[in-house]
Amino acid sequence: MSEKIRVLVAKPGLDGHDRGAKVVATAFRDAGFEVIYTGLHQTAEMIVDAAIQEDVDILSLSVLSGAHMTIFPRVLELLKERGAEEIHVIGGGIIPREDAKQLEALGVGAIFGPGTPTGEAIEYVRTYCAGRKQA
Repeated sequence: MSEKIRVLVAKPGLDGHDRGAKVVATAFRDAGFEVIYTGLHQTAEMIVDAAIQEDVDILSLSVLSGAHMTIFPRVLELLKERGAEEIHVIGGGIIPREDAKQLEALGVGAIFGPGTPTGEAIEYVRTYCAGRKQA
């Protein structure tokens, strides 16, 4: 893992609301992370390609469209197929708690819902990456 934490913030699917993703990307940048933002309307394949090419530690998906139960599993599947399971997936958006639990059981590290302070996501990423560095 590189010295600086590298995070890809991605906005999958047809949802055009990216304010939250931009707020998170800015908060991560201000916390000292290297941040890559994919922009809107990304496919799972495009997101995974970018995450691998950019050699990121964390892949953060922002989903407001209701397609989270399709998008997250597909991203995890593609990471596995491409031998990039070391990229840790987190996410946020309008995701019901029951769905978040299912996604976490599939391997998503954490889901941050609306109103979550950005500091919680920053602390989660720092703690996760520090633990991985010690391993």
